[in-house]
Amino acid sequence: MTNLEIVKQKLYEKNASLVVLYSDGKCKEYYQNRINDIKDILRENKSALKNAVIADKVIGKVAGSILTVAGVKEIYADVISKYAIPVLEENHIKYEYRTLTEYVINNSKTGMCPMENKYKDEKNIYKIYDEMLN
Repeated sequence: MTNLEIVKQKLYEKNASLVVLYSDGKCKEYYQNRINDIKDILRENKSALKNAVIADKVIGKVAGSILTVAGVKEIYADVISKYAIPVLEENHIKYEYRTLTEYVINNSKTGMCPMENKYKDEKNIYKIYDEMLN
């Protein structure tokens, strides 16, 4: 079983929102919504996700940008937005997904996530990272 298959399986088995297989071999599940877990991990240790393999319920442009800057090696997304894919491809991040969507939906399910909308045309992923984590 590959590392990506391991985190993908845990994502569904544990009904987690995020599963991280850290470079030291530890695997941990997280359960907060949106990008809160990613932000918490990186605020505690900026290099925690370097070379990690992750599985996430939803990857949009913001999550994709943050994870790319953080140095994640591989990503599985249950749902990925069309705005996240160019970020991952331009930065040679290996990714897989179950469902491709036009955009990440907001919490009330009435339209685009405000963060996806704000950054959808932003080319500088470091700006997204800095603004979201600081």
